[in-house]
Amino acid sequence: MKSPCSACCVGVLTCSFGLAMLVSSGESSASAVQPGTIAVAPKDFRVVERESGPVNYYRIMTEGQTSFVRGEYHPGLATVVLGFQIPDSDAAKVRSLTWRWRAITLPQGGDGCTSGKRDSAATVYLTWKRALRWYTIKYVWTTVGTKGALCDKKRNPLVAQDTVVQEVGAPLEWRSESIDLPGEFRRHFAGGDANADVPDFKGIAIMTDGDDTKSESAADYADFVFSR
Repeated sequence: MKSPCSACCVGVLTCSFGLAMLVSSGESSASAVQPGTIAVAPKDFRVVERESGPVNYYRIMTEGQTSFVRGEYHPGLATVVLGFQIPDSDAAKVRSLTWRWRAITLPQGGDGCTSGKRDSAATVYLTWKRALRWYTIKYVWTTVGTKGALCDKKRNPLVAQDTVVQEVGAPLEWRSESIDLPGEFRRHFAGGDANADVPDFKGIAIMTDGDDTKSESAADYADFVFSR
């Protein structure tokens, strides 16, 4: 069973991904790796209980000097989401996010833009909140599709969410990503208005899944760093 966020019930009150992450992630232990930055260690991620099944299929691994989270989904499992809540003192200050990720096993026919096939080896969610409304951008590493495609838009008074196909297929090696947080919010949710107000940033989440296609899926996530 896919988590409510990644399926189609985002419009229902209690299915808001941001709400579930905020409630479940708890206090963070992220640290500054250098002045003006916040590093999110693998151990800082927590299971988002409201959006997850009972079996946590993520583990922390080490390769050389790098520690990372590996997600390994097996058919029959319920989807599990890991979340990290930004400290309240930094919610209005963070300006960019970088991370690395690596697809290991691509779900068969996984396509982030096609209903019934929305499985991704790797997914990273970014979430903001203004008043009662949550805003989420979902970046996916899919098996098939068009890199850069924007799809699966959801809009209602409580939730706004877009899916971005960030990476597609092989090679299955580490890729680095860099996101301008205010810029991405304005591009997706403010019509590209460079002067639009940006609400507080609330946190990130990661997910590896294969429940739509009923296939194996695996990926690694590392080096999440926010800059103020």
